[in-house]
Amino acid sequence: MTTLAMVILAAGQGTRMKSRLAKVLHPVGGRPMVEYAIDTAWELTGRAPVLVVGVQGDQVRAHAEQRAVCVEQQAQLGTAHAARMAADALRDQADLVLVCYADMPLLRPETLRRLVEPLRVERRQRPAMSLLTYVSDNPRGFGRILRRSDGLVEAIVEEAAATPEQLRLRELNVGVYVFDAAWLWDALARITPTPPKNEFYLTDTVALANADGRAVVAITGDDPDELIGINTRVHLAEAEAALRRRVNRAHMLNGVTLIDPASTYIEPTVTIGPDTVIGPNTHLRGKTQIGAACEIGPNCIIADAVIADECRVVASVIEGAVLERQVCVGPFARVRRGARLCAGVHMGNFGEVKNSTLGPGVKMGHFSYVGDAEVGAGVNISAGVITCNFDGVNKHRTIIGENAFIGSDTMLIAPVEIGAEAQTGAGAVVRQDVPPGKLAVGVPARIIGERRKPKKPES
Repeated sequence: MTTLAMVILAAGQGTRMKSRLAKVLHPVGGRPMVEYAIDTAWELTGRAPVLVVGVQGDQVRAHAEQRAVCVEQQAQLGTAHAARMAADALRDQADLVLVCYADMPLLRPETLRRLVEPLRVERRQRPAMSLLTYVSDNPRGFGRILRRSDGLVEAIVEEAAATPEQLRLRELNVGVYVFDAAWLWDALARITPTPPKNEFYLTDTVALANADGRAVVAITGDDPDELIGINTRVHLAEAEAALRRRVNRAHMLNGVTLIDPASTYIEPTVTIGPDTVIGPNTHLRGKTQIGAACEIGPNCIIADAVIADECRVVASVIEGAVLERQVCVGPFARVRRGARLCAGVHMGNFGEVKNSTLGPGVKMGHFSYVGDAEVGAGVNISAGVITCNFDGVNKHRTIIGENAFIGSDTMLIAPVEIGAEAQTGAGAVVRQDVPPGKLAVGVPARIIGERRKPKKPES
């Protein structure tokens, strides 16, 4: 039974990104691109990969070392030299070694499994290596694959050194390899530097394998998006668009309606239930979970939120909040971190809720702010109501009992408690607690009697 280890090359300078941030930490789909390679390594091998870092290595190490074994390539002497840095960490630890780049976030585990398969044979019959290729009319600067008559790989010719006839070849070397580990460590020591840079290149392993009489197998990929390597911000945008297409397609195949996929931005960590409809210009980020039969958008930004079934959110921002079943929000509302809107809550336009719970069936009118509050079931919060929760130094809580009625433009000066069934008049400034069932009016508010409940008109 063969064991597989993975080496991720992340030591390049990334100068064409023109950034103080290490290239492999630039986000794709909301996550640093190196995380995709690390995730794939864990899925394929069940163990931490060896991550070769170099320039700006401290940034990468601080981000990744809890999930990867980081080794440093102090001198930038080429890809074979970088792979050699992993030898001490992996020698005698695995039978096969997969080497890939950290700047190819769209590589799928299933593609890499196909690449590993030819080497999962008895040691005496094992090829020295396999490599991933793609057939394309857009060479993207990749080397060309030269095959032997038996279909095995004879050589890789870099684009700068290729003849005009070789440049017309359409099979490209992507730079992803699986090696027989024992052969690899010996071969790396035999690679000589290539002028004019005098660097050591992994592509030279192909010639060494042929010289040793060992087979080199090529596996041709079927998804051109996987070969996108990120060296510039242009490539970053290409990878972002390709990942978005992949994620959106998966959601649609799982029963989610995207009215305009081209203007819908869903990060890979988001989950969505069937029969939900996502409107244009909607951004779903982080660990967001959306239930079934919801209507989200258009023009929403939702991050790290949990939204239950049958909710409706229009043109609003929701961050780190929970919406229970059949909640309606917006348009132009903001639900901030720590908020919980219980079942059946209606939150009107231009409202804001922060670090508060709105109980079942609460109706919150437009232009209102509820912060650091506990609002009971059935409460009516009219237009312009504000919980004044900050005294300039500390935050204070507001408690509103069940079925209370908070009149328009009421200011609730926390800490304060409004009892169940109580009422405040329009424009009241409430600085003291209001007992259950009482009516408070004025500036400052005073208790003037029992709550006045209007009669429903006769039919």
